[in-house]
Amino acid sequence: MQTQDREINSNGNLMRADLDQSLKRSHIEPSSLSTFQRVLLTTDGTVTEMLEAYLLENMKIVKLAEGLVSSHNDIPALKLQKGTSIIERKILLQGKISHKNFLYAESVIVPERLEERFQDDLLKSKTPIGKLWLQYKVETFKEIIDSGKEPTGQLADYFLVEKDDKILFRTYIVFTNRQPVMMITEKFPETYFRI
Repeated sequence: MQTQDREINSNGNLMRADLDQSLKRSHIEPSSLSTFQRVLLTTDGTVTEMLEAYLLENMKIVKLAEGLVSSHNDIPALKLQKGTSIIERKILLQGKISHKNFLYAESVIVPERLEERFQDDLLKSKTPIGKLWLQYKVETFKEIIDSGKEPTGQLADYFLVEKDDKILFRTYIVFTNRQPVMMITEKFPETYFRI
């Protein structure tokens, strides 16, 4: 007889209490989301692989911006002080066949906390970060620190939606060797993945 490895929290949800609270703090009722939207916003799996499995289509990266810069401010979530070298990156995950944009992501990466080959591939290739983690067998832990809903705004053209339509997002920190190495925010239209 198998033991149940998930506990129901005090609200009757199977979701971790911290993730449930993150959604509610952002005024998102988890029951208003589709199953796959909840998965995207609350699990720590690799988004590229989840999208490929859900959509039955391989994803490719479209780099919108990427560069090595000095941080303009302290970044407490990454334990960084102003002036630290970081990689700022903005990308789209796009279907290789459909050419449809499914997800927008922006990342702040601390290159000195990653091995050199990983850094090089991150900057020179069009391989999603999650696939680089697998390729280099990087052990990671992800902590979701924020999630919410906001107007799509300037991202509307990428998704062929209106600027005042809503976009769902989550922000998480990626740890390697107990050090925060990346802060990633992923966004997708509220109308996506409803089935």
